[in-house]
Amino acid sequence: MMPRSAPRPSLSMLLASTALFAGYAGMDSQTPAAATEPTAAPAATEPVGGNPLLAPWTGPFEGVPPWDKLDPELFPDAFEKAMAETKAEVQAVIDNPEPPTFDNTFVPMMLAGETMERLFALWGVQTSNKSTPRVEAIDAEWSPKLSSFFTELNLDPKLFARYKAIYDKRHDSGLDAQQIRIVERSYDEMVRDGANLSPADKAKLVAMNAKLEGLFSAFSSKLLADEKLYTFVTDKAELDGLEPAFVASLAAAAEAQGKPGAWAIKNTRSSAQPVLQNATNRALREKVWRAFVGRGDNGDANDTNATIAEILKLRQARAELLGFKTHADYRMADTMAKTPANAMALMMKVWPAAVARVHEEVADMQRIADAEAKAGTGPKITIEPWDYRYYQEKVRKAKYDLDESEVKPYLQLDKLRDAMFWSAGRLYDLGFRENRGTVPVFDPKVKTFEVYNLKTNENVGLLYLDNFARDGKRSGAWMTTYRSQQTLGDDRNVLASNNNNFTEGAKGEPTLVSLDDASTLFHEFGHGIHYLLQHVTYPWLANVPRDFVEYPSQVNENWLLTPEVLSKYATHYQTGEPMPQALVDKILASQKFNQGFDTVEYLASAIVDMKLHDRTEPVTDIDAFERDTLAEIGMPKEIVMRHRLPQFGHLFSSDAYSAGYYSYLWSETMDADTWAAFMEAGGPWDRKVADRFRTILLMTGNETDRAEAYRAFRGRDPDVKALLERRGFPTD
Repeated sequence: MMPRSAPRPSLSMLLASTALFAGYAGMDSQTPAAATEPTAAPAATEPVGGNPLLAPWTGPFEGVPPWDKLDPELFPDAFEKAMAETKAEVQAVIDNPEPPTFDNTFVPMMLAGETMERLFALWGVQTSNKSTPRVEAIDAEWSPKLSSFFTELNLDPKLFARYKAIYDKRHDSGLDAQQIRIVERSYDEMVRDGANLSPADKAKLVAMNAKLEGLFSAFSSKLLADEKLYTFVTDKAELDGLEPAFVASLAAAAEAQGKPGAWAIKNTRSSAQPVLQNATNRALREKVWRAFVGRGDNGDANDTNATIAEILKLRQARAELLGFKTHADYRMADTMAKTPANAMALMMKVWPAAVARVHEEVADMQRIADAEAKAGTGPKITIEPWDYRYYQEKVRKAKYDLDESEVKPYLQLDKLRDAMFWSAGRLYDLGFRENRGTVPVFDPKVKTFEVYNLKTNENVGLLYLDNFARDGKRSGAWMTTYRSQQTLGDDRNVLASNNNNFTEGAKGEPTLVSLDDASTLFHEFGHGIHYLLQHVTYPWLANVPRDFVEYPSQVNENWLLTPEVLSKYATHYQTGEPMPQALVDKILASQKFNQGFDTVEYLASAIVDMKLHDRTEPVTDIDAFERDTLAEIGMPKEIVMRHRLPQFGHLFSSDAYSAGYYSYLWSETMDADTWAAFMEAGGPWDRKVADRFRTILLMTGNETDRAEAYRAFRGRDPDVKALLERRGFPTD
């Protein structure tokens, strides 16, 4: 299965060059607290300036976010006051008259900004899960202001002087290995992000970062506007081939849009993909496909091309100001891959085999289309992009006697949720208990689960599940934390959140999902497991390199198709009968099916991303660059990128994945090799391997170099052969 959207980095991480609030987006672990009677947080102090968004969190589980207090109009005042408090906390470190030490500089800096951290957690939900035009306007105004604030804060020469003094004496001051790692990484990051620039150049950097934040906000707003659009169908016959439960959900969506009697297909992946896969009406497939792949690229007010061009221009200028050849060099300085060349080398090991497989897949589909045309049961066509998913299902049926519509009735969302919880318990001793009405949520359909240790009954944290698409919620799937683990200061448990965009079943019906959606569910939960198992002392050692982030989540996808999960939790939504073993066998036999499409769709996006950012001359004609680059690498005409540039939120809603989309492949190389370790040891539930995976790689954040940690786990570097074998590609 190919990757989904990753956990969204916290705004503070994106803006603060020294990861001032690294704990917010780190990985997390268990913290003692009774599971049966959750410990309440300390009594709240008076909110800063009386603004309820700034108050310490109260309630069970060491305090939970006050979602009932969300009000967009409160955020501007909250940002002002939180910035003032944060500035005062950092200034106290800078003004300390004592000689700089780890304890009087790094420790208070790691503990600074808790109010701002809580505020960003609330704002993240307001912008990602509950956006409105007013929220978008506030974001457009405040993102540049917040960027300038954090950039200026982290470029303070007196703060850097303290860091440098400690750095220069790091080996002679009794620091342990973790403290030295913090000192070295923090110093290097400050230098990389401009600490040695002249005052004039620092001012330029502040302005660049502020302008970029405004452009990121503009891009996100335009993309969200296009994803709010619907394709309306008035003749039910056009929906032939679609599952009744999905058709019912489209009718419900149309009624919610004020068009009863019609059917509404939202311009998001979760709505478009079932149509492209199952609709017999080719004209409808083409219409839905063109709307979906054209997001942000229609020459109207929501067109993102000019915004992207400006982002690219600023990114390159910033990279050069900071002493890097390209934006890709700048972004990859602190990754496992290290250089653009290393990332490209891995991608190009896989690309040729993937393209060759696509040509084979298209030939298989064309033979079926030609046979149908000859028999008079189908039109005479040449396979086009809007035909690929539809005819691949016919090939799947022909090769494996497997029909996606035969599988979906056994994939109930609630059952799959239980399956992922059960798997986490068997592998990592994590238990989950649903809270019914005892914890505030930001939408009535959000569910929360207490997470606890099955052996000790100690509280680990709380998991929020926001599974369904709605207006105002950004597309894709992501994971984040509202509070992350650390033991520095007071022990903190974890408030984790998984967010998906599934199409909810009609009223009274369960939500059924595809295998692809089921994999997404397990993928995002893999991020959650990583956060929930983490156990670090220092929050600045929580954040792993970008090309490691997707590794735990991709590993977790593997357990979905284990016989134990399918036999126990894949039950028919009407009869309750378990999935027949014959159907399970067909699913397992087809795991290498369609790997050409899956790989090329993703890898084209990753290669274009790297080529876009690994150049000194910024691209100005976005569509032409995309078209020319795909032609240069031999992109099959029957496929489009998983994310075309005008809608590539990973790249242009922040810097987070820019020159970094390759990281899914980098992570999946480790994932395939890790799964091979389980298989070599006797199977997917081997506790010795699971315990080593947990203790060496999941719990430890970034306490040691992640490449060294992987070698400690596996005894060697990851072998790309495991990935190629998984996909059924040649390994020579």
